[in-house]
Amino acid sequence: MKFLIIDGYSRQSRDKLAEAGMSLAWQLYARMLQNVLPEAEYTVFHPSDSGAQFPKSHDLDGIDALMWTGADLNINHQHVPSITSQIELAKLAYEVGVPSCGSCWGIQMAAVAAGGRVEPNPRGREMGIGRKIALTDEGRSHPMMEGKPRVYDGFESHYDMVTELPDGAVVLAGNDFAPIQAMAVQHKRGSFWATQYHPEYNLHEMARLTIARAEVLTEHGFFQNSSEVEPYVGRWEELHRDPSRKDLRWQLGIDDSILNTEIRQQEFYNWIHRLVIPRAQKTR
Repeated sequence: MKFLIIDGYSRQSRDKLAEAGMSLAWQLYARMLQNVLPEAEYTVFHPSDSGAQFPKSHDLDGIDALMWTGADLNINHQHVPSITSQIELAKLAYEVGVPSCGSCWGIQMAAVAAGGRVEPNPRGREMGIGRKIALTDEGRSHPMMEGKPRVYDGFESHYDMVTELPDGAVVLAGNDFAPIQAMAVQHKRGSFWATQYHPEYNLHEMARLTIARAEVLTEHGFFQNSSEVEPYVGRWEELHRDPSRKDLRWQLGIDDSILNTEIRQQEFYNWIHRLVIPRAQKTR
């Protein structure tokens, strides 16, 4: 099976993440894919890079599915050609019928490409761990959320959120900070299953992202001063190395919905097995 991973980070942003010791967004998705389908093939596309050649309809004929990573972009900056081109690519996937999934930037792309709306969250940034994400009534019976706890936590890093659903969208989970944390969209011939949170992250990657964002996080009050950053992320790193540390789990308020990869990435597993593979079997 063949997948297209769409990593919207610019080269400059990718370099900054790498300098902080974080894996690149496409690498996180590639690992998640290989955990579920070790034999899968994938191509990585960087739409924010200068000279990026966007896929056309015929290019998607040999692709079984699209995966949209997170990105440090604003989907309402539609004066930026690469952003409008990404929206057009998502629209094309809906028209052609190639299934998509994504996190953070992905859920925003799923909404806007189908006619929904994304706006800044008046509460500001949700960062670190999104707490008490609860399945909706629809989520409890939807195949995307099969096997997911009714209430769980998820890794977060976002300002914007979906505020207006497109036609064909179903809200599957939300919390007090962002009412739309998971969503499935059926639009034209395509389906897009997406989350605002990041199933692809783990404690180590979130710790390194915190390092990369340390200055802005301190400015916005997540830390009183820069000296607090290293001790905080150090405890995340320690728990990542030794998930049995009861003391750190308690101090940081971290449960199995964060530490257990199968629980954390259940939505992605379901997308592969309930949507992508069945469609591929029908079209071959």
